[in-house]
Amino acid sequence: MRFQRHAINTPKILAVDFARGFLLLQDFGHQLLHPELLAGSLAKPQSPERIMAANYYQQAESLLLDIQAVTPTAEVFPAYDQQRLQSEMDLFSEWFVKRLLGIEIGAQVETEIDCGQRSMLDQLYAVLIDSALQQPQVVVHRDYHSRNLMLLEDGSLGVIDFQDAVIGPVTYDLVSLLKDCYLRLPTEQVVERALGFKQRLEQSADMGQIDDQQFLRWFDLIGLQRHIKVLGIFARLSLRDGKHGYLDDLPLVIRYTLETARSYEQSQPFYHWFVEHIEPKLASQPWYRDWRSAGDPVK
Repeated sequence: MRFQRHAINTPKILAVDFARGFLLLQDFGHQLLHPELLAGSLAKPQSPERIMAANYYQQAESLLLDIQAVTPTAEVFPAYDQQRLQSEMDLFSEWFVKRLLGIEIGAQVETEIDCGQRSMLDQLYAVLIDSALQQPQVVVHRDYHSRNLMLLEDGSLGVIDFQDAVIGPVTYDLVSLLKDCYLRLPTEQVVERALGFKQRLEQSADMGQIDDQQFLRWFDLIGLQRHIKVLGIFARLSLRDGKHGYLDDLPLVIRYTLETARSYEQSQPFYHWFVEHIEPKLASQPWYRDWRSAGDPVK
C-alpha cells in the first residue's frame, strides 16, 4: 500500500484471511518485461526491438525514481545495514563455494592458504559494505529486474516481489535492472544508462551533484556485492529448494562478478583467487559455460 500511495503499480489486496494466511491479489497477467528486454539486447542497433527495449528501460528507470521518492520510514522499511549486507555475501562461501563446488574455505583445521582466502574475502566484503553505506540511502526494492516488472494492459509497468524492500544504497536497484542476472546489456549501454539515470536523479531528488566516477564506482561495487550474494542464492535455490533452472543463470552472474572484480584494485585479489581456485572446478559442472561470453548473442 505504501507504494500505491506514490502512484506505483503494485497488485491491490482485494481480500485477506489472516486466520488461514490467504491473500486475494489483483491479477497482473503473465506478460513479464523480460522477453521484451531480452529481444532488445540480442537485436541489432536501431532495430525496432532495440528501440522498444530502450523505451522500456526509460520507463523502468522512471518508475525506479518514483520508488526512490517514497519516504524511507524506518518503521516500514528495515535498514540494509552492515549485518544484512554481510550475511548475504556469506551465502557465497557456504552455498556456492562449499556446497555446490565442494571447496572448503577456512575449514576448522585451517591451512595457511585457507586463512589467507578467508582474510581476502573479509577485506573485500568490508570494502563493499563501506561503499554501500557511503551512498545516499533510499527505499530499495531489492530485486528490481526484468522478471519482477510486468507489462500491463494500459502499457504501464507493474511491480511485484517487493516484500523485502529496505532502506539502502541509491544504486542498488539500478544495478539490478542494468546488470540483470537473466540478460546482458553491452557494457557501454550500461554505463550510458547509469549516468543518464544519475542526471535524472540529481534533477528529481534533493541530493546535489554526484561525480560521475564516484557514481559508477558505487554502482559497480554494489553490483559486486549483489552478484556475490546471487551466486550463493542461486546455488541454494537448486540444492535446498530443487529449483535447478537457476544454475543455468550462474555463468552470467559469474561474468558480472569477475568483470567488476578485475576492474578495481581492492577487488583484484578476489578476481585472481576466483580464477585460480574456483574456475578450474567449474568445467565439470553440467550447467557451466565460459563466463567470458555468457549473455552474448549466439553467433
